[in-house]
Amino acid sequence: MTDLDLVRATQAGLPLVPEPYAALAAQLGVAEDEVMNRFRIMLADGRVRRIGAVPNHYALGYRANGMSVWDLADEAVGELGPRVGALAFVSHCYRRPRRPAWPYNLFAMVHGRDRAEVEAQVAQIAALLGGAARAHDVLYSRRILKKTGLRVV
Repeated sequence: MTDLDLVRATQAGLPLVPEPYAALAAQLGVAEDEVMNRFRIMLADGRVRRIGAVPNHYALGYRANGMSVWDLADEAVGELGPRVGALAFVSHCYRRPRRPAWPYNLFAMVHGRDRAEVEAQVAQIAALLGGAARAHDVLYSRRILKKTGLRVV
């Protein structure tokens, strides 16, 4: 088995069974420890960034998805960004460079059953950021995009 074989075998996700690494090992004809060790190496050297669940928010009843965007002083993002990202209702949070006519440099995705729930979560982020937030907005999803992981052609 090569790392490429392992990546190809997991392109559609890990097997949805109680012991996915064991099932993957059986499929590839190797020991479970070898599968797990190869994943550890690929995670360590950056070829794989993370292994995690990708929930379908719509199937879970979360119909409002809002990317909150924030204008913070650049020197404050390093401290405040991780605090925003640690909020239980923030699914992902990241820093992005400003663009002409686009002052926002911190992005935090939140999901709610409706827009009112998203707005309440954004208000909590605003309270956490306090006066450090010079401006913000919420960009709502208009359609669902297919989420996929690594693909090898």
